[in-house]
Amino acid sequence: MPKVQKAIIPAAGLGTRLLPATKSQPKEMLPVGRKPCVQHIVEELLQEGINQVLFVTGQGKSAIENHFDRNLELESYLSRTGREDLLSELALGAPARFFFTRQSVPRGLGDAVLHGKEFAGDGPFVVALGDSIIAGTHTPGLLKRMATALVEMNADAVVAVQLVEPDQVRKYGIVAPEGDLLRDIPFRIADLIEKPSAAEAPSRFAIAGRYIFNGKIFDALERTVPQKGGEVQLTDAMRILIRQGGTVVAVPLEGDEVRYDIGNFLDYYKALLNFLIEDEEYGPDVRVEMRRLLDAKERFTGGSR
Repeated sequence: MPKVQKAIIPAAGLGTRLLPATKSQPKEMLPVGRKPCVQHIVEELLQEGINQVLFVTGQGKSAIENHFDRNLELESYLSRTGREDLLSELALGAPARFFFTRQSVPRGLGDAVLHGKEFAGDGPFVVALGDSIIAGTHTPGLLKRMATALVEMNADAVVAVQLVEPDQVRKYGIVAPEGDLLRDIPFRIADLIEKPSAAEAPSRFAIAGRYIFNGKIFDALERTVPQKGGEVQLTDAMRILIRQGGTVVAVPLEGDEVRYDIGNFLDYYKALLNFLIEDEEYGPDVRVEMRRLLDAKERFTGGSR
């Protein structure tokens, strides 16, 4: 299996669906439990041995760069005051090099990935969306399974997918499987459709915010015609790969793996609640408080929550 050491994190979106919370801070920096969203993603990458990360940011995203830079003044203060516990909390757990480039004009996810062409080279490299957390304890982990599929199926692209409810397919890029899903996991993808209606959707497998590519994706991105609004869609580039005879493979989430999409308030609240109740130190107290609040609400409303 090739050692995947590079990853691109697109983080240039404006986060308009999370206003006003994102007026002065990136959605990628919203806290999910004890850490900002994007730190969960970086730690996932580091756990899989990826040690070079390129952030593709935009206007108002300097907080991301500051977060992954060292704050020597803060570290010195914590050391002088004996707060070694907090010093250890600041560590990411593995050495890494971080790079930053700016997508000055918001031209879509595909254009953001194209900004990483020189960084990634011929690949393989990961693309991890900056607002999508993958949590779970399944072994081997998702990225490891994807890297294995890249080699064993001689793929040009590997995409993580999750099953979603029929009324949710319109929110995601949906893949059309090729072959027998009861036999073939991972499976080859015959086509991809961006945010179809339930009637048009070829499956309920939604793209889950993780990809592994080789360098062929950049040629496909350069050939991709921008959609309405001038955005270059990554799904369109993968369709070009397929039409040119390339192999694009889907790896489903397994076991307790779950994707948290920090793209709107409902999904953000769900992610936040899940991380709060799973906190090793404070989770039990949080669960007690949630039950108390729900019971109080039920008494006040006469049984209706």
